[in-house]
Amino acid sequence: MNTNETVPRFTNISLRTAAVIAGLGLLLMTILAPIAYLNTFQSLVKFDDAALTAQNILNSIGAFRTCIILLFIVAILDIVVAWALYILLVPTNKNLSALAAWLRVIYAGIFIFAISKLYVALQVITADGTQTMSFLNAFQSIWDMALILFGFHLLVLGYLAFKSGYIPKWLGVLLVLACVGYIVDGFGKSISPNYSLNIGQFTFVGEVLLIFWLLWKGFKGFDQALEERK
Repeated sequence: MNTNETVPRFTNISLRTAAVIAGLGLLLMTILAPIAYLNTFQSLVKFDDAALTAQNILNSIGAFRTCIILLFIVAILDIVVAWALYILLVPTNKNLSALAAWLRVIYAGIFIFAISKLYVALQVITADGTQTMSFLNAFQSIWDMALILFGFHLLVLGYLAFKSGYIPKWLGVLLVLACVGYIVDGFGKSISPNYSLNIGQFTFVGEVLLIFWLLWKGFKGFDQALEERK
């Protein structure tokens, strides 16, 4: 079986290459996102104390700017990964793979819009932090809502993986479970400001395993796995 025939002609890449691109993109995202959000944003921003938040940011302007840049890079990587996964899943169902890709691209667009609020927050920052806090809250709220859309992306992705015949069914199941965390947490945060379950911290395993599976099959012979499906 010539696997290149299953790939849309405009891409000019093999499924194996798409797997590597998606795997590397996801791996880079898992490195950059925690650095930007967990190590920097969450350490500087205290949503219950505007003045302290302003002081933290003013004392770490460079770190906050780096945070914005890294989050923007993560959003761009989301678009690259969406394209690579589309190529990877076209042999299973072209329409659903396109849906999964567009859900992730739209999510990335909303995420970029949310990140722009951080840039504005930096431009209007004052010692009391009042005005800045409104933009920081907007960033968090918009991103939380966007993650619901990302959850539906994982739902479609998990279904495609399960039905593909060349991706392990257990990985598809874990991706669907991951989607539940994003959707439940996203709606929970949008409905109640006191929501604190954070189900996503227990359901993300499928996303991590997907990275390693993509890299393993990409470098070791994804095309061969697809030939076995024939």
